[in-house]
Amino acid sequence: MAALLLLPLLLLLPLLLLKLHLWPQLRWLPADLAFAVRALCCKRALRARALAAAAADPEGPEGGCSLAWRLAELAQQRAAHTFLIHGSRRFSYSEAERESNRAARAFLRALGWDWGPDGGDSGEGSAGEGERAAPGAGDAAAGSGAEFAGGDGAARGGGAAAPLSPGATVALLLPAGPEFLWLWFGLAKAGLRTAFVPTALRRGPLLHCLRSCGARALVLAPEFLESLEPDLPALRAMGLHLWAAGPGTHPAGISDLLAEVSAEVDGPVPGYLSSPQSITDTCLYIFTSGTTGLPKAARISHLKILQCQGFYQLCGVHQEDVIYLALPLYHMSGSLLGIVGCMGIGAGDIWTDRGQRGHHQLHRTAGRCGACFLALQGEPGLLVAPVSQQSPFLGYAGGPELAQGKLLKDVFRPGDVFFNTGDLLVCDDQGFLRFHDRTGDTFRWKGENVATTEVAEVFEALDFLQEVNVYGVTVPGHEGRAGMAALVLRPPHALDLMQLYTHVSENLPPYARPRFLRLQESLATTETFKQQKVRMANEGFDPSTLSDPLYVLDQAVGAYLPLTTARYSALLAGNLRI
Repeated sequence: MAALLLLPLLLLLPLLLLKLHLWPQLRWLPADLAFAVRALCCKRALRARALAAAAADPEGPEGGCSLAWRLAELAQQRAAHTFLIHGSRRFSYSEAERESNRAARAFLRALGWDWGPDGGDSGEGSAGEGERAAPGAGDAAAGSGAEFAGGDGAARGGGAAAPLSPGATVALLLPAGPEFLWLWFGLAKAGLRTAFVPTALRRGPLLHCLRSCGARALVLAPEFLESLEPDLPALRAMGLHLWAAGPGTHPAGISDLLAEVSAEVDGPVPGYLSSPQSITDTCLYIFTSGTTGLPKAARISHLKILQCQGFYQLCGVHQEDVIYLALPLYHMSGSLLGIVGCMGIGAGDIWTDRGQRGHHQLHRTAGRCGACFLALQGEPGLLVAPVSQQSPFLGYAGGPELAQGKLLKDVFRPGDVFFNTGDLLVCDDQGFLRFHDRTGDTFRWKGENVATTEVAEVFEALDFLQEVNVYGVTVPGHEGRAGMAALVLRPPHALDLMQLYTHVSENLPPYARPRFLRLQESLATTETFKQQKVRMANEGFDPSTLSDPLYVLDQAVGAYLPLTTARYSALLAGNLRI
């Protein structure tokens, strides 16, 4: 024991012999050693958790190594402990378990299960005694729309829609809140896959996302119905079950899912429903920001869910700590690290109300550099992540060509494989990594990646525009880059700012809408006839230095307005919200 206590001191002794300028990097050695110990403990804990899940009774709620299994375990171990605080509402782990059980039973009815009038646990009703849903067969089921015992699911889920099938994908288009979690957990317990659709998507990008993940149902927030009205005919034509997550006057064929959930009993459902055939099976789809085109459905495995349960243990967070979550739940950081991470340690209250504060705030940081970061100090470098059997890259829903360029081979040694994040980071003199920019024709704004080509295509659909160049510009006081579009008019047309704003707001999510416009006679190009983006970005949007007409997106007014000197000063002072 004494030797173990002296070991850290012996490891620190060589630091006294090193030159002084190396100290900023090496001063973190004790923290790095502590992290390595936590990583080892976390790995052992996750392995033990997986073995316990595999040994559990598959007929009981604890069966199967899945997100549903972990929630059932926490409901037993920490029943009264607060799991979620949302505004003035508090929910314990046992309440989360019961609410998600109700949701699971409602989804199982849509699969054709008949629980009987008392909601008994016999469960399999019209499915046939002993017949089990197969979560691992979800890819085929989601695309084929195969039936599962018919039942009344079509009537309850939206009229003409085909019945749901085992392992089918259900898309959630919901804001962050308790109901989002209960439905997500309920889908997991019912052996269905969930797709987290970014709430800002509409029209073509929304329909593309639903098709790419093979969604068979869509649960949407009632407050989104007005903006989704033009999309409803296309959604119905896709044969989707359409549910609204709340009361109101809904269009024909859209029922209130929360009312159906509240009518169910809160007893547990069999654990085998959520138990994957393989731990690498897909259990969740999270969409990319669409940096190289339309968003892609990233496949999240049960293994990734298990690994994310160890996130806060690695960070040194404890069960009694409070996590303040300000990220959208359709983000991987918000759902997998914020929610699943808390479930991993059985912590704490997760604040999703921006008006409240917790003890820790989860935000986008990159950590500290390791041995494989080869860029020089202060120099931007590409962040890559190793791909291995323990940390596989499952790709995206659809063809393998969607992952083209995401995997880099023979990076440091022959045969190694790394995932290309597309993020450029900079290492400071303390050894910490900070986000710098995106590679290629993309930039980041409001925490989202924006593809310049995708934005340009939306602009080019307007008949009065001949050429468009989209790029990102830095704005003092704002993180990332704001979108700016240089425009060339098609003779003899004039610039119609009202039509342009309406078109942009209908076809682009808020974060992708350019904040600035620059009207030019012609677009500058390189010697190889490529659009000049770097020079244009460096020129910025100062009306006192640019002679071209400039416009700014005033979100309070809902229009593009001339960028005058007064508005430019108001923007820099923080009085003009972009």
